[in-house]
Amino acid sequence: MKKFRGKRRYFRQLQIEQHLTAHKLDFSPNSWFDFWHVHLDFDGRGNGHLKIRKAHVRALLHLMNELDAELQTWGHPYQLWIELSRQDAGMDAVFVHSNNPNDDNFPHTVLSLSNSVGPLPDYLESIDDLKNYQIHSYERKDYDAFDDDIPEEVIDQVLVIQRLDCRFPL
Repeated sequence: MKKFRGKRRYFRQLQIEQHLTAHKLDFSPNSWFDFWHVHLDFDGRGNGHLKIRKAHVRALLHLMNELDAELQTWGHPYQLWIELSRQDAGMDAVFVHSNNPNDDNFPHTVLSLSNSVGPLPDYLESIDDLKNYQIHSYERKDYDAFDDDIPEEVIDQVLVIQRLDCRFPL
């Protein structure tokens, strides 16, 4: 495995990105969110590195809590959740969704969402305040686009994390 160079600088930047001020979001009365999301581990550095994955999950939870505090004062109904891919850390993201002019899809529902999560991954087991969140899962089907022959179907179990006090669950 290739050595992770610049780790100190990388985690310093992650500390910055976990705060709401790092993301230019508009919370004015006329604003809206159409599945706005951010991937803090876009390059998937947490794949195969438990310590790095934990740091990104903690950063996503911190960002979600800051978003929730700001959205509560915003005055519009919204949905806020985190999706964690069991296969690819680069797919982990925090999402915000509200009424928007693009489509009539609020509140968003995931029909295949299940309360059956199974055993939690190791990177979630060590999160202290996990009791403040509800965790669900669903299966996402995708196709391996990098295969030259026939695309192979890839099934990923996605964990969905929402605050216990959310008004519009998925």
